[in-house]
Amino acid sequence: MNKKWLNIASGVTGLALLLLFWWVITLNNSGLMERFKPDAAFISLWQLLHGAELQLHIEVSLLRVAIGLFFALLIGVPIGLLTGYFQRLEALTSPAFQFLRMISPLSWMPLAVMIWGVGDRPIWFLLTFAAVWPIIISTASGVRQIDRGWLALVHSLSATRLETLYHIILPAIISPVLTGIRLAIGILWIVLVPCEMLGVNAGLGYFILDTRDRLAYSELMATILLIGILGFLMDYLARLPARYWAARHG
Repeated sequence: MNKKWLNIASGVTGLALLLLFWWVITLNNSGLMERFKPDAAFISLWQLLHGAELQLHIEVSLLRVAIGLFFALLIGVPIGLLTGYFQRLEALTSPAFQFLRMISPLSWMPLAVMIWGVGDRPIWFLLTFAAVWPIIISTASGVRQIDRGWLALVHSLSATRLETLYHIILPAIISPVLTGIRLAIGILWIVLVPCEMLGVNAGLGYFILDTRDRLAYSELMATILLIGILGFLMDYLARLPARYWAARHG
C-alpha cells in the first residue's frame, strides 16, 4: 500500500473511532443522552437534506461565508502588500494589528448590532474582521519572501510599479494568499455559527437554536454533524488550488 492510500485509510480509521466514541457515550438507553444517538442523528440528517428548509439555511450560511471572505480579501490583500513591501509601514502597523487580531470577533457583537442593527450587515462585519488577519499576514509574508534581486532587476530595466506588481509580486504571493484563504475559511466557519444566533431568521446557527427550542435533539445533532461535514469539504476544496499551484510552480 502506497503512502497516499495509507494516509486515507488512517484518516477513515480516525473518523470511525470518533463515531464509535459518540456511539459509546450514548449507549445508556435512558435519560438525556439517548436523544443524541448517532443513528437518530443520521436519520434526521437524511430527512432534513431532502427538505427545502435546511437547504435554505445552508445556502444562507455559505453566502455569508463567501461575502465575509470577499471583503477580507478586498481589505487584506492590499494591506498585506503594503506592509510587506514597506518596512516602516509594517513597523508602524504591526503592534496595532497584533492587538486587534487578538480580540475575539465575537467581542464586537454588541457594538456591531448597535451600529447596523440585527440582520446580515453585522454578521458580514464580524466575519470580515475574523478572516482579514490571516489574509494580511500571509500576503505580507509572501511579499517579504520575494528575492530582492528580482526587484532590483526589474528596477534596472525601468519597469513601472504596476509592471513590477503584475510580473513579480503577484505571482510570488499567490501561494501564501491561498494558504491565508484556507486559514480564513476555517476561522469564518467557526465564527459563523454564533454570529447566526444574532437575531437573524436563517442560517445554520439559527437552525441550531430552532431545534433546541423545539426539543428536536436528533435534528440538533444532525445540524452539528452537517456543520462539521461542510467545514471539512470547504477545507478540502480550499486546499486544491494551493496544491495545484505548488505542483505547477514548485
